Amino acid sequence: MLLAIETSCDETSAAVVRGGREVLSNIVSSQIETHRRFGGVVPEIASRKHVESITLIVQEALTEAGVSRRDIDAVAVTQGPGLIGALLVGVVAAKSLALALDVPLIGTHHIAGHIYANRLIGDIVYPALALVVSGGHTELVLLPEEGVFRIVGRTRDDAVGEAYDKVARALSFPYPGGPHVDKLAQQSEEEIVLPRAWLEEGSYDFSFSGLKSAVLAEINRSKMKGLDPDFAALARGFQNSVVDVVTTKAMKAAAEFGARQLLLCGGVAANRGIRERLAARCEEAGLPMLVPPMSLCSDNAAMIGAAAELKWRRGQFSSLDLAAAAQVSLEEWSV
Repeated sequence: MLLAIETSCDETSAAVVRGGREVLSNIVSSQIETHRRFGGVVPEIASRKHVESITLIVQEALTEAGVSRRDIDAVAVTQGPGLIGALLVGVVAAKSLALALDVPLIGTHHIAGHIYANRLIGDIVYPALALVVSGGHTELVLLPEEGVFRIVGRTRDDAVGEAYDKVARALSFPYPGGPHVDKLAQQSEEEIVLPRAWLEEGSYDFSFSGLKSAVLAEINRSKMKGLDPDFAALARGFQNSVVDVVTTKAMKAAAEFGARQLLLCGGVAANRGIRERLAARCEEAGLPMLVPPMSLCSDNAAMIGAAAELKWRRGQFSSLDLAAAAQVSLEEWSV
């Protein structure tokens, strides 16, 4: 039974996970309201909020799971990637608990957690391809076997979540703006067609900074003509461009690498447009698809417990001098 801690950004979370699949508790304390006034996450404030709440969140996770500290076999924690100050709070808390309870410590990769959140809802069939879409990451990750990660495509600039938030600000939506853009896009019958960044032939990388610039250019063009920008049509055009690129590249990569299953994961996996289009493409191709429920898409400790179980079964533990790291290689974290 693992006690897992996640503090990579602006959610303080602790969970108790049994066998890497059974979630006994998953407590998440969000800081959205705190950061909304600033239009985004302020790292120093996020760290202070983690310090204020981490002890209470861990205790609540144990209480809800109906277990005591003596029942815990190991403590898992997000080592990175993420905001270094925020990560430090979780790592120090996890090291203290592991030392006090005399149990192993498991430093865990944040993206591995997002990917293995899918294991909390079903079996992963290998080789599998994961499409990771979040605020800071857009990646295509091949899993040739359990616990082994190979990145075949990644963002070269803005991740999907960053692009959504920047476009949301241009459309006058509050932070976090992604859900607002998604909702507005679904409501519009009109579309302002925007460019697709396919990059060079055969590339599975992504680039969304040009798309964000295209949205801003459309807004400025309308204002120069004395017209009110059609925000709904812009939102639909932006979303369709993002969805076309990520789903097309994911399906091509799945075919090239012989994936037997496609995994959708990350905070932006909650986006209705991406979920629906990818599900339709997978159904057409006869490719099984797994996607976590909304509660497991955003940052949470249960996903960290699911990924850490890979290390637990193999006895691959971290030392108590484990250091938080803003950047950690997913491929090197492979079991």
